[in-house]
Amino acid sequence: MRAAANLPTIATGGRAKQLLKIGLRSLVSIAGVGLVTFAAYRVFQVNATTAGFAYLLLVLVIASTWGFAEACMASLAATLLLNLCFLPPIGKLTIYEKQNWVALFSFLATSLIASRLSAKAERRTRDAIARRQDVEHLYTFSRAILLIEESEPFAHQLAQRLAEIFPVDAVVLYDRATDEIYRAGPSEFDGMDDQLRDAARHGGSFSDAEQRRVITAVRLGSEPIAALGVQGAHMPDSVLQGIANLVAIGLERARAQDLAHQIEAARRSEQLRTTLLDALAHEFKTPLTSIKAATTSLLANPDQPQESRTELLTVADEEADRLEVLVDDAVEMARLSNADIDLHKELVEVSEVIRELVASMHNECDRRVRVIPEDGLAPIALDKRLVRLAVKQILDNALKYSPAAKPVEIRVHGGEGSLAVDVTDHGKGISAQEQVRIFERFYRGPAIRQQIPGSGLGLSIASSIAQAHGGDLTVTSRPGETTFRITLPVDGKGERN
Repeated sequence: MRAAANLPTIATGGRAKQLLKIGLRSLVSIAGVGLVTFAAYRVFQVNATTAGFAYLLLVLVIASTWGFAEACMASLAATLLLNLCFLPPIGKLTIYEKQNWVALFSFLATSLIASRLSAKAERRTRDAIARRQDVEHLYTFSRAILLIEESEPFAHQLAQRLAEIFPVDAVVLYDRATDEIYRAGPSEFDGMDDQLRDAARHGGSFSDAEQRRVITAVRLGSEPIAALGVQGAHMPDSVLQGIANLVAIGLERARAQDLAHQIEAARRSEQLRTTLLDALAHEFKTPLTSIKAATTSLLANPDQPQESRTELLTVADEEADRLEVLVDDAVEMARLSNADIDLHKELVEVSEVIRELVASMHNECDRRVRVIPEDGLAPIALDKRLVRLAVKQILDNALKYSPAAKPVEIRVHGGEGSLAVDVTDHGKGISAQEQVRIFERFYRGPAIRQQIPGSGLGLSIASSIAQAHGGDLTVTSRPGETTFRITLPVDGKGERN
């Protein structure tokens, strides 16, 4: 059922109620004149002048309280009763003296003019209140535009906020850029889609007085970019245009934000590409140098003893394996940086994974890493390769920032429903301000940005891996000691495929 179809009936019923209200108030006003007459004629027995002032005061009160129609009825009743009860001959609606005619009509004119002025002032007050409310609604709407989030289409949220803030039954917003129509409000606004599109293309406007609908173009400068339709209470043109201008600003703001996001994504993509290339060049240099040295020695001295040749080939083979791991890690980092994490879980012993990692990093570790596992830890389901990569990123950081004379400690221990890996170094520590941002992509503290090489991706990737497993990565730090903790659930929750 369309709610708009009942609007003419509702409007007619509203006018009837208003007329009934005015009629009842007029009867009460006439009754009030009767009470004043009884008090002045019977109780206090005042003269015509005093009674006239009493009537005039009552008329002014009625005019300021209710309006001109009620005050006019009271004025006519007061004039008749003043003539009947206070001007000679008493008890008859006739006047013999000319000055009494002048007094009577002066009283009637004064009371009507005063009531008219009072009603006009009251109407101006109501208009001022209505304008103030319109300004407050526009201000609230402008603030709501700034607080709109990106959880759903911006135009749809604009229509919803407009329906919530302004006293309208329905709102419809057509966005020309997306060719989408968004509706909001308790009632339906159907049947004018062609008019909406026409208004958005050519800048026209449409109205339907019977259903109390109006459609106007939303312009950005001189170019129409959308169309706005409202249904319900009458809205001044200035308010409607103000709403349309705010909608135009909101739509343009949303498009500017989308463009900024696209630019930022492109910049981050380029930054990621450059960072990975730099990391590859840096990480590949050591194994490639070792392989080159071994092969060069073999080629330069082909008659070396078998033991020396075997040793050189072993070095080349180990470094080739390490190079393969580096390539796989680089590809994994590029994939994880796009938040595309696919877990392949298996039951593994975390302590054994840590030992294998430390063994594979013997050149970087240089006997500066101590692994302290807790006894009796059972295997848990996790993606071995990803967890190894996460710990490697944290260990790399710890080795960079920890003094050579102090070892880095890796402690593996269990908790209630979880298993934790703590990596502790004894560097300068991380300030509280930096701890808040340290897991952001590409973030590096200003104090070490130019001193120690790095990409700013490692901790972000490690945190993403922990969260993909349903765990977390946290940091606690004070001068001389920093601990990163990876928490992993032991019940397999948080798996994401």
